Amino acid sequence: MKVKGAFLAILFVLMTSKNVSAQIKYEPTKSNLEARQWFEDAKFGLFIHWGVYSILGAGEWVMNNQNIAIDAYEKLPSFFNPTKFNAEEWVQIAKNAGMEYITITTRHHDGFSMYDSEVSDYNIVKKTPYGRDIIKELSEACNKEGIKLFFYYSLLDWHDDDYFPRGKTGNGIDGRKEGNWSAYIRFMKAQLTELLTNYGEIGGIWFDGDWDKKNENWQYDEIYELIHDLQPQCLIGNNHHGLLKNGEDFQMFERDLPGENKTGFGTQKSNIGKLPKEVCATINGSWGFNLQDRMHKSKKELIHYLVRASGFGSNLLLNVGPMPNGKIQEEHINSLAEIGDWLKINGETIYGTKAGIIPPSTDWVSTQKGGVLYLHVLENKTKPFIISGFKTRIKSAKLFSNKRKIKTKHTKDGLQIEIPEASQNEIDTIIEIILK
Repeated sequence: MKVKGAFLAILFVLMTSKNVSAQIKYEPTKSNLEARQWFEDAKFGLFIHWGVYSILGAGEWVMNNQNIAIDAYEKLPSFFNPTKFNAEEWVQIAKNAGMEYITITTRHHDGFSMYDSEVSDYNIVKKTPYGRDIIKELSEACNKEGIKLFFYYSLLDWHDDDYFPRGKTGNGIDGRKEGNWSAYIRFMKAQLTELLTNYGEIGGIWFDGDWDKKNENWQYDEIYELIHDLQPQCLIGNNHHGLLKNGEDFQMFERDLPGENKTGFGTQKSNIGKLPKEVCATINGSWGFNLQDRMHKSKKELIHYLVRASGFGSNLLLNVGPMPNGKIQEEHINSLAEIGDWLKINGETIYGTKAGIIPPSTDWVSTQKGGVLYLHVLENKTKPFIISGFKTRIKSAKLFSNKRKIKTKHTKDGLQIEIPEASQNEIDTIIEIILK
């Protein structure tokens, strides 16, 4: 990797001239706490996995999965010319879906930077015929439309020799050499400095790849402090699937609702903290563009994912993988618009809510704003049903859609609810319960 040494040297002096262990005693600023509250209320964001790997149409892990040699993979940028990319269109797609923020891959595991980096020539501006900084364009479009922008940044790198010793992945890739771990840490700090100084106010940094070397010294104290020094309000999340670390501002869950760990590699229930939460999920089966992916989720599945995430007190970060020409697949745009249409009607029961006092089940979840409880019944009920153990007194219960009262009764087992079949919605029947 070609690095501009003068810039790195200056940055290294700046970063090592202060006490970098202070992040251990991290106290979030007022602006950071306000950003956390905004994040919790936002509930819905767009995840974008996009890089030169999209050319091969086999997902973002293609370099590892096909063991593509360094010199072969380095040919891909010369083919990357996304002339159909339009940052304003992407932002409008997110807004139409009812999304409040966008998280985009600035650098994925293949080591290719999707912005104009001064510390690495291996980037979209210097190595592709396109030659434009898509992150700059996206940041400007987001700012114009009031959408917050988060940056995904990979800790793992299959391309940089200084990512050494190597981790669990990428070991079949020919052309990888030995390097210096300290130099790699300095490189990451330099890139993060660029991202946090050249693109305006950033909503957050979304780290990934810790799991490749779980026992490595990633120098998070220094990295997290660097980020919070540059932009105190910037939220830090790390997809390490474990206990929260000092300096982190939100906790993420990959393809999993908090505590469920259906994937087997997710965060254990005992490791869930009290910070804002975010579930990330794919709109089909892949993160990056995959030409043969036929696992596109239905409207019902996607809305249920959003509703269930909210019922678990979490945001949903829903991913799309744009095509190499810069367009988002039409079926993805349509699905996002369907969610947006649903939110225009039902968004009051999602935005700004907390997890409700009725625990999630396979048939329902609840969200809540103060004394107003929204019960989302996700499976139609042909008979009266009971919310087991519900003892809280209520003033009223009515359908959210038309405000018609429904029958409820407290029993020894809990709250019995009866919804007329004709009033049930095939996707989500929402009951608005006013608590005493």
